Amino acid sequence: MKIINKIIELKTATTLDFIDITKKIQEKIKETGIKNGVINIQSLHTTMSVIVNEAEPLLIEDMKKLLEKLAPRTYKYMHDNFEIRTVNMCDGECDNGHSHNKALHLPTSVMINIVKNNLQMGTWQRIFAVELDRARSRKIALQIIGN
Repeated sequence: MKIINKIIELKTATTLDFIDITKKIQEKIKETGIKNGVINIQSLHTTMSVIVNEAEPLLIEDMKKLLEKLAPRTYKYMHDNFEIRTVNMCDGECDNGHSHNKALHLPTSVMINIVKNNLQMGTWQRIFAVELDRARSRKIALQIIGN
């Protein structure tokens, strides 16, 4: 049994950017030569999710609207009050309480079977990295386990 770790680097464009990473993941699996096993696909960020869903544009717009209703950018989050917040601060800190609250509703990772050197997925299933914050560089970790 082999365990292989890979990283996919992304550049997101905007808040609620749904990036289809299925093809990139499939390419990484092909590189490993693993025929049968599993892959764990994990965001390395607290404000980026990894999901499996359908790549249908109207559905994606519906999901964006739902996430915005769940945690609107216009709400006043204590996380964004830099006069009282004292932990996990960095240079150029921005208001992103909405992003963390959206993340509560989505997974940070998904695990998918690998069969015959391919992702085992349903007809319409695609893997998305979902940017919940703002445009920036991101990393998705892959752990591929199998033979």
